[in-house]
Amino acid sequence: MAHTTFDLQLLNACAALLLLLSFAMLSQRRVVTLVNLLAVQGGLLAVATLLLAWRTGQHHLYFSAALTVALKAAFLPWLLHRLIRRLEVYWDTEPLLNISGTMLMGLLIVVFAFGLAQPITQLASTTTRSAIGIAVSVILLAFLMMITRRKAMSQVVGFLSMENGLFFGAMSATYGMPMVVELGVALDVLVAMLVLGVFFFQIREQFDSLDLHHLESLKEHD
Repeated sequence: MAHTTFDLQLLNACAALLLLLSFAMLSQRRVVTLVNLLAVQGGLLAVATLLLAWRTGQHHLYFSAALTVALKAAFLPWLLHRLIRRLEVYWDTEPLLNISGTMLMGLLIVVFAFGLAQPITQLASTTTRSAIGIAVSVILLAFLMMITRRKAMSQVVGFLSMENGLFFGAMSATYGMPMVVELGVALDVLVAMLVLGVFFFQIREQFDSLDLHHLESLKEHD
């Protein structure tokens, strides 16, 4: 019993760290540090998946953990760092909300997320159902980061963080998605990153900046 409780405590600690990382990403304006935080978030997600695989005996979760390390903690951060160096985008501009206002809104979102997740938590039968509220919080905080940032690179990091939250939520509620679904999601994320990479270079070539407010100047002419 003590061994089982220790496993659950480690999983809850990983969930709490994921939430703290989401707040750290909200307050961060340096794009390189933002990508590093995303890589740490991916590593924590892999650790949580390994702990859950060991606890439940679900062997497909070991493959999910390996895929998470390779894709979310290694390849995607490496690709984003490469894009940052090529595009020379190291700092985000001033967000739509200041840092204090963003953090306050983040706290309100966490309270709302736990209330929203309460019915799902009551229906779930997994031992990690208490982390569903944190998963919903990570998703909504990533969405907040996407709508308050101006740089395309920061918004992509928010999108990837949202996908991490969705993965963690599925793992907490149902012990992971079917393997075919996980491979499909991984492929979709890779394709999205390739398309967004081309999109970045097109914005940079057109406006000499990755600030998305320049897109407002694109109006349809009669």
